[in-house]
Amino acid sequence: MSNQIDVFVYGTLKPGECNYQRYCQGRVIAQRPAIAFGKLYALSLGYPGMVAGEGIVQGVILSFPDPNIFLDLDQLEDYQPHRPPEQNEYQRQQIPIFNLNHQPLGLVWAYLMDMTKVQFYSGVLISDGCWTNRD
Repeated sequence: MSNQIDVFVYGTLKPGECNYQRYCQGRVIAQRPAIAFGKLYALSLGYPGMVAGEGIVQGVILSFPDPNIFLDLDQLEDYQPHRPPEQNEYQRQQIPIFNLNHQPLGLVWAYLMDMTKVQFYSGVLISDGCWTNRD
């Protein structure tokens, strides 16, 4: 039985972005481009937030061999499972993910943001659903 954990990332954890090296480098056993249904917003904080909804969000599925990766990722994403949802910055949940040809790949973990938080952080819709650090 595999303990492999798959996480859909669309922001600073994508390969080449600022948090990939710190949190993922040397720990990822596979990665592949993928899409999810939702809306992506550029936040005033310099990173994106994804909300459920219509539209396509482009990202990468990162596969980790150990579920303990959540200890680090939950801290980065300010998510604590036993805290009331409104106190978390993101919510970790499993969502349907698709390959680039829109074929289903199953449920994968992702960090989604509530629209209230997106508005609080002055989120601006990224119409093509693909975030890159534009600094």
